[in-house]
Parts: sequence; C-alpha cells; structure tokens
Amino acid sequence: MTILDKVKIGNTVKVNLELSKDRLTKETIEAIKNSSVCTINDFKITDGMGIGVIVNLSNGKDEWFFENEIQILDEKGNIIEKEEDKNENNNFIFNAVNNLKYENKFKYSELLNPINFITWLIVSVKDVL
Repeated sequence: MTILDKVKIGNTVKVNLELSKDRLTKETIEAIKNSSVCTINDFKITDGMGIGVIVNLSNGKDEWFFENEIQILDEKGNIIEKEEDKNENNNFIFNAVNNLKYENKFKYSELLNPINFITWLIVSVKDVL
C-alpha cells in the first residue's frame, strides 16, 4: 500500500523535521518549527520508485518530502499509524528460498561441493528477485 492509497490532495500531514532537516533551508526549518502540520498540494515521484508529497508550509511556501518524512493525520488531527509492509507473496518457492541459510565455507572440499554452490547461488540471487 502506497501513500497514494492513504491520502489525497487537501489532506493534512505532520512533517517529521528530524528526518528531513539535513536537506532543508533555514527558512523551511523555521516554518516547520512554527507549525509542522501541513496540507498536501500535490504528489511527486522522488527517485523513480517512491512517491513524495508537496505540502504547503505555514509560511505559504511549498516544499516536498519523502513518504517516510511525514505522518498522516486523520480528521481530528491524530496520527494514523503506518501499517507494516507485509510481503504479500505467499509463493512456496519464495518462502523456501527465504528460509535458506548459507554459511561461509573455508575448506576447498566444501567450496567445490555442487550442493553448496547451488545453495550459495540461490541465496545470492534471492535479493535480486
């Protein structure tokens, strides 16, 4: 579930200054310190994979934030807790691969064993899938 499923333009969010202040200007930091509650104006693709939000700050200027730098607020102003991202892939093969454990081998006979090599290869490739 992405942020697009949870909020729309006009919703209010709270900016977490600690997660974003290293890239913000002094003026933006002061505006957030004044009021960290902002209104969503638009969405922005951040890095080709994620979605960020463009919010209207208390000083009237717009600034964008990554999805993890904000907290979504409900109508009463309470923070909506983020749901844990669960891997919805219940495929038997993926579950079996995720449960494989590979221990580093130090003896040549262990390194040349085809079963150890295949296990290493599967464990190494599973992160790419």
